[in-house]
Amino acid sequence: MVEDICTTPETENDEQISEARKQRAIIFHLLYAIDASDYQVSLASVIDNLNRGFEQEIKLDGEEARITQAIIDNREQLDEFIKPLLSNWRLERVGMCTKLVLRLAVWELLNTHLEPKIILNEAIELAKCFSEKDAYRFVNGVLDEALKRLGKQPVKEEEISE
Repeated sequence: MVEDICTTPETENDEQISEARKQRAIIFHLLYAIDASDYQVSLASVIDNLNRGFEQEIKLDGEEARITQAIIDNREQLDEFIKPLLSNWRLERVGMCTKLVLRLAVWELLNTHLEPKIILNEAIELAKCFSEKDAYRFVNGVLDEALKRLGKQPVKEEEISE
């Protein structure tokens, strides 16, 4: 499932999708399943269903589960952080997949020591795979604004994989 969940013209010839990208894709799928059920199902049951239905080996105490639960637990705070970044948009108007990509990326910006360039590029790739046609451009703009507000160096356009 994970190897072919996100094939774009830019990635379909890659010999191997990075482990970090696979991890983000799994987290995205977990977030999607829980959001689609309006947070009425447990993360454990979603993981169990993905493991059985798609022959995955997502661990209940693994990194994917830990990050997913952290994003779920902090989704209201993440949304409050995102809202001022959406010039002339309301969060309710943002597509579900795009919103989940933004939550994951903002969580990473706030809670990891990864280079912003990596977070931004990975969010753009997720948006290309799962969001509306040009949502990756929107994600890029929102996250660039997030970097400015966090006092982090904005990512130069030539550093973004588009």
